[in-house]
This record gives sequence, structure tokens and C-alpha cells, in this order.
Amino acid sequence: MTDELIHGVHAVAAALKYEPEQLRGLWVESQRRDARIQALLDEAAKRGVPIRAVNRAELDRMSGGARHQGIVARLAVQQRTHDEADLPALLTAAGPALLLVLDGVQDPHNLGACLRGAAAAGAQAVIAPADRAAGLNATVRKVACGAVEIVPFIAVTNLARTLRELRQQGLWIVGAAGEADTSLYEVDFTLPTAIVLGAEEKGLRRLTREVCDRLARIPMAENGVESLNVSVAAGIFLFEARRQRGVKNNGYI
Repeated sequence: MTDELIHGVHAVAAALKYEPEQLRGLWVESQRRDARIQALLDEAAKRGVPIRAVNRAELDRMSGGARHQGIVARLAVQQRTHDEADLPALLTAAGPALLLVLDGVQDPHNLGACLRGAAAAGAQAVIAPADRAAGLNATVRKVACGAVEIVPFIAVTNLARTLRELRQQGLWIVGAAGEADTSLYEVDFTLPTAIVLGAEEKGLRRLTREVCDRLARIPMAENGVESLNVSVAAGIFLFEARRQRGVKNNGYI
């Protein structure tokens, strides 16, 4: 276990909801008592979490200058709670597998948003390279709004090898690429699927692209923007898969 400082109303609320026993304390701005902060303090008091009132400068220092919204918490976290060895068990969950794979996403805000979308879509896990990619930190937890505690995040040493192993286990590997001939709406996502998205600027790396069974694009309006933020693209792919899996007998369940 190592201690990690998290900040922001949503991140602290998620910690109180999903892992209150890991909270070591809350620091709150002494001059700030809006309804959201007070609700968190009331919940923390019920759970016996120590609370300390400090000035804004101290919160700025603790959060590294990030937008903390008047509250910071110290959380005992277990590093690398999930790894590649956990994938077979995760894939035995009810229904066809749905995984989100991020190929070198480095912005923690994007990673947090992708985790949030994956949790909302019911994905079994989010997979990313261990090197040259964003990992879990306070910013990711804040943006993810509790998704870190819901969907496993798995950092792997060799992404292409992991994708090949997933394919051997029966998963359909679908990569997102703007130049692909196939629209994502033409892809059958009712099969066990790993959806793979590339980094913010460069997209899928060559080795990752070569492992994919199929590449698909999001149809964009003419004269519109050329690309979407990776977390937005991830959400579109994930919820198209969810939409398809909710269709039964030509109607929605």
C-alpha cells in the first residue's frame, strides 16, 4: 500500500463510496462550506475519517496547483491491483467480452474520461501499455469520477502480444482509424470484442494496427472537424457496442 493524494469533489465522493476504509484523512478549505463539500464532510464524519480545515494555499500545495475544488484526501492505494494474469478471469463475466484498449494515451485527463466511459458502457477492463502512457494518478481519479474503482485498469508490458493472446481467446480486435474504409456502424460488436484506440495525435502504432482483425472509422460530417478527442471516440465505439448488444428480436430489451 502507498498513500496517494486525490482532489476534487467527484474523486473524494467516489473514494467515500467505494473504498472509505482506505481514506486516511480529508483536508478542506476553511472558508469554503458549500452544500457538496458539507455532504462529503458529513459522510466522512459518519465513517470516522479524520477531517482538517486548512487554508487554500495549503490545498494548492497538496494538489500541486491542480483545481482541487476546496477538498483534498489522502488515500491508501494498492499499486497494480490488476495485471495481465487477471484477464482470463475477467473474460468469464456474463455476456460477450467488451474491452477498451488504449495504445499510448498519455494525457491523464483523457485516460480518466476513457475509464469513465468504459465503466458506463459495462466494459470488463481498460488495457494500456505500462510504458510511455498515462497511468493511474490523482488527476485520472478526479476525471474518472469513481470509474477507477469500477472497471479494472490493466497496464501490460507488450500491447501487441496481449492483443494476440486476446485474439487466441476468441476476441475480435477492432481498431479505430480515421482512414479505414469500414464505418463502425458496419462492425458486428455483438461478438466478444476488444476496441483499440491510438494516442491523441499519432493514432494506432504500426504493430498494434497489424494485430487488429478490422479497422473502423467514425463517419464524420463533411467540412467538419477532422478528428475527435480519444475519450469521445472511445465513448462512441463503446456505446455502439452497447446499443448492438441491447437489440433483441428487432426491438430493444
